[in-house]
Amino acid sequence: MGFTDIQAEQIYDSVSKARGGSTAKHVLSTLTALFSMGLNPSSVLKLLEKCPELYTVKEPQLQQRIDNLRKLGLVEGSLQRTVSHHPQILTVPVKTIKNVVVFLRENCLFTTHQITDILRDSPATLQENLDQLEYKFQYVYFRMGIKQTEMLKTRLFRFTLDEVRCRHTFLERRGLYQTPDKKGQTAVINPKLDSVLNIDLDTFLSNVAKASAEEYDVFQRLMAREWQEQEHYGKIEADSDDKEEEDDDEEEETRGKSGYSKRKNK
Repeated sequence: MGFTDIQAEQIYDSVSKARGGSTAKHVLSTLTALFSMGLNPSSVLKLLEKCPELYTVKEPQLQQRIDNLRKLGLVEGSLQRTVSHHPQILTVPVKTIKNVVVFLRENCLFTTHQITDILRDSPATLQENLDQLEYKFQYVYFRMGIKQTEMLKTRLFRFTLDEVRCRHTFLERRGLYQTPDKKGQTAVINPKLDSVLNIDLDTFLSNVAKASAEEYDVFQRLMAREWQEQEHYGKIEADSDDKEEEDDDEEEETRGKSGYSKRKNK
């Protein structure tokens, strides 16, 4: 396969430490599947060091996942770069990837080409919770008034929901960002999403927010507490709704039983 003696020993040690005795049985076929992508021995070794879980994926599953990524538009070159950058993508079942693709197309209205761009530039999206993913998309689309094209240009899905909300809310409360009205208009000129997210914190504070690091630090702590309280109250309300439903069910059940008793007595 072209590995040096040292590389072969590294692979042997990794396989020995991997969970399950079956790993060693199919490691050669797994390596063969990775080589079929056109990767060289050094690239394969780096990939396995980043994601040792791949040793436990059987060759047919691995090959199926590689073929599926090709079908989704990750052609030669971009496929290898994506897998080398985020090898965990090959641990995601084909069914899970299909569910995310359907979600991005039907719930977020991304085109097929745009979905390929998301998979290539933000492969970790495939492992994100769909509820969180939907909330992040809706927040940026409705609260910030950003369309799909600009989301892709900024590589939105590389950022966490908290990162997005924190920077946006900071600008909003300083009067530097407004949610567009139905006509897409605002009283202030909103900065581009790229200028909000795709720059380091110091540049964001000095050039966009016009604020000090101390101000932003205090704001972050306040927001973390505010979101925690919202989640807590949301959970209480959900539990309260569940309790009310249970009480309603019990009442209906009691009425049903009493009605049955009356009919029986008659």
